[in-house]
Amino acid sequence: MTAKGIRDRVAIVGMGCTRFAEHWDKSVDDLLVDAVTACVDSVEDLALEDVEAFWVGTKDSGQSGMMLSHPLKLDYRPVTRVENFCATGSETLRNACYAVASGAYDVAMAVGVEKLKDSGLSGLTIGAPPNDGTAPEMTPPAMFSLLAPAYAERYGVDPAQLKEVLSRIAHKNHLNGELNPLAQFRKAPSLETIAGAPAIAGMLGVYDCSGVADGAAAAIVVAAEDAHRYTERPMYVKALALASGPAEGAMRADYDYTTFPEVVRSAEEAYRQAGIADPRAEISLAEVHDCFTPTELVLMEDLGFSERGTAWRDVLDGVFDLDGELPVNPDGGLKSFGHPVGASGLRMQYELWLQFRGEAGERQLERPTVGLTHNLGGQPGGCVSFVSVMGAERDPS
Repeated sequence: MTAKGIRDRVAIVGMGCTRFAEHWDKSVDDLLVDAVTACVDSVEDLALEDVEAFWVGTKDSGQSGMMLSHPLKLDYRPVTRVENFCATGSETLRNACYAVASGAYDVAMAVGVEKLKDSGLSGLTIGAPPNDGTAPEMTPPAMFSLLAPAYAERYGVDPAQLKEVLSRIAHKNHLNGELNPLAQFRKAPSLETIAGAPAIAGMLGVYDCSGVADGAAAAIVVAAEDAHRYTERPMYVKALALASGPAEGAMRADYDYTTFPEVVRSAEEAYRQAGIADPRAEISLAEVHDCFTPTELVLMEDLGFSERGTAWRDVLDGVFDLDGELPVNPDGGLKSFGHPVGASGLRMQYELWLQFRGEAGERQLERPTVGLTHNLGGQPGGCVSFVSVMGAERDPS
């Protein structure tokens, strides 16, 4: 069975996002207040008291809805804390959107936050839940490094050529991040520096891995018919698709680490909901989960932006550059913007929001109308994948 979807039934009318950085001088509460205040201030004729329900997402930076109600001093409103690995921020938005679409609430808010610099996590290690001791212990870079040699072998790409492709992906995202005042990394290293960086795991060097950051983001969701009460330029939800895999990849002989089946399924579902037949031609820009450079490479094929075995050529041809046929991660992506786990999914939406409104500054695209976000949590062979499609206009029908 497939979801019915809520195409054009809800809209985002306000957003806020902090800078993603090493915020040694800010607490989780500070980041939440900053993001929510910016979000509310972006909407005319709306106050925090008008928001009827909240969803807050974090992986490790708080517990229960009180992590939001306390710093915001909310007046006994329902607040639900959610977590879904690195797709946590997207999960908050999905819940808020479906709550409004159901008619249960008129105004809802999705908030994501993470304070990794207070957690002791370096990004190279993860906290695993209790298990029976048989689960393999691998760092995230090691898990995702398996994608690169698998891709090279399946499609006959010389490893040296593939290393150039991965460096090109990192360089693209860092160049985009240079144009973004909220990005964690604002200075793009040269291709030579990226390619020659110290190794982390397999083919992955330092610059092939996303940053470890603190940050928060927020969005206000209302019914589509009410959107113009709050803003002249709302962002309409066309599709929300989430797929959780059976996590069988490491146990299946036919899984070859050149695809994320969960991404394929969630993308197919999102395109069905949004009525998209040719994503490369119909999507104006995409924000994808580039936790590591080979992840972005594989995603270009799983999302239908490139034919199987050809994404590496498209990368070298500049198809996904800021001035290319389909700009990918124009805000710098996880690679340059940073990756505070609970906030990243909403940060992706924030870039679409800015681009549709013509407020993206030096990285502004020419008249974007349809945007995609992809947010992933887990590892190759077993993950959760979220794909959204958003539009600058509501379909007349």
